[in-house]
Amino acid sequence: MKWRIVTNGVALVVTISIGATVAGGPPARTNASSKSAVGGGSAIGVLQNIPVQNERGGGYVRALFEHWRDIDGDGCDAREQVLKRDSVTLPQVDPYSCKVIAGDWVSPYDGARWSDPTDIDIDHVVALKEAWDSGAWAWSSATKKAYANDTSDKRTLLAVTDNVNQRKSDKDPSNWTPPLKSYLCTYLGNWISVKARWGLSMDKSEWGRIKNLLNSSCAGLVIAPWSAAPQSSAIVTTPVATSPATTSTATATTAISTPTTTNVPAQVGVSVYPGAWCKPEGATGMYTNGKSYVCAKTNASGVAYSDGRARWRRG
Repeated sequence: MKWRIVTNGVALVVTISIGATVAGGPPARTNASSKSAVGGGSAIGVLQNIPVQNERGGGYVRALFEHWRDIDGDGCDAREQVLKRDSVTLPQVDPYSCKVIAGDWVSPYDGARWSDPTDIDIDHVVALKEAWDSGAWAWSSATKKAYANDTSDKRTLLAVTDNVNQRKSDKDPSNWTPPLKSYLCTYLGNWISVKARWGLSMDKSEWGRIKNLLNSSCAGLVIAPWSAAPQSSAIVTTPVATSPATTSTATATTAISTPTTTNVPAQVGVSVYPGAWCKPEGATGMYTNGKSYVCAKTNASGVAYSDGRARWRRG
C-alpha cells in the first residue's frame, strides 16, 4: 500500500505493507484535557484516538493566551522566531531587538510570496479560540501561554498571508481549508497532529469532515512524529518592566516618524548576509568578515537587480 508522509510541509510517497485497516466511526468520548502520548503515524489512526465532544462555546478571551512572548529565553518572541524560521532566504534581523526587518516568505495557504514581514501573519494552525473550545479552557495560564508561543513543533505556528489568515479566522476544517489545494493534506496532517499533541477534542462536524477528506483526497496520509507538548515548567519567565511604558511608546513613535533617507545607516550589529534582501535602501552594515556592505537595488557596477528589490552588496 502506498502512503503519503508529510513532514515539514514536504510530501513523500513510500510503500508500506500492513496487515490491518483502521476501523471507521467516531471514537468514544474521553477526557479532552488528557494529553495524548508522543506519537504520529497513520492520520486516520491518530484521528480515531481524538475524542469527539461538543465545544465549550463560551468564555473565550484572547488575552487569556499570552502570545508573542519569548518563553524559551533566547531573546526572540515567538512571532519573530517563526518569521526567521519560515523565510526561504536568510532574513535581515536586528540582533538587539530580534526584529525581522526583511526576508522572503512563501505562504503555504495560497502560495503567495512576500518580502515585507508586515504582509505576514503568524497563524495558530488550531486557532486560540478553537483550542479553548476544544479543551484549553481547562488549562492553566502557563499551559495556555506555552501553546500560544509554541515553536517546538513547526506545525503549531506558520507564517502565512495576512488576509488569508484573517479569512480563516478561528474556523476548523469543516468550515475552511487552504485555497491552495495541493496543501490540503499537509494542512489536515498539521491540524490532527496539533489536536493530538495538545490533547484537544474535535466536534462531530470537524471530525467527520476530516475523516471524509482523509478517505477521499488524502488516502494513506501518514503524520510525522511529534515530541511531547512543552511543559509549563519549561517556560522561562522574563521580567516585565512596569514603569517605562510611556518611554517605550514615545521611542516607538519617534522611530516611526523618522523619515527614511538614502543614507540611513543600519544599526550597529545588524545581520548582513551578502546577496540577501534588505531594507531600507542605503543602509550600511558589516559582515562577519569585517567587510562593509550596503543595501542597494543595483550591483557594484550600477546595474539594477532584475526583481527591483534591494540586496546586501559590497559597499
